[in-house]
Amino acid sequence: MDSYADDYLRRHHGVGYNLFSVLAALVELAPLDISQLARALRISKAAVSKRVPALVAGGWVLTEPDVGRRILLSPSESAISLVRDAGARLEAEFASVFVSSADAEGDLSVPLLNARLIALTRLLEQKERP
Repeated sequence: MDSYADDYLRRHHGVGYNLFSVLAALVELAPLDISQLARALRISKAAVSKRVPALVAGGWVLTEPDVGRRILLSPSESAISLVRDAGARLEAEFASVFVSSADAEGDLSVPLLNARLIALTRLLEQKERP
């Protein structure tokens, strides 16, 4: 699903899924310091620290000094707009895939849910990239 989302976001919004996920975390949780963002994304603090200068230079993230050497990160207006717009469109794209493969019977058993998830994965793998 991540690769489908990545293709969709790149084609329609000019950003990859990795950047989108960082911005989405900031939009939802800001202000965050680097350690907090790393925990939210489940990646290393070093990985976040390495990306921050490019995010700031790209106009996606704003920084603000805090106590000691700590720096708080917040999304820019363009990041907020991107996450809201692209997030809503991506959600609608996935919903259309789910709806087209949905069963009208309602409740799902665990085996049926597993079968549906396998079918959905196959659909996404075979579906023409957005």
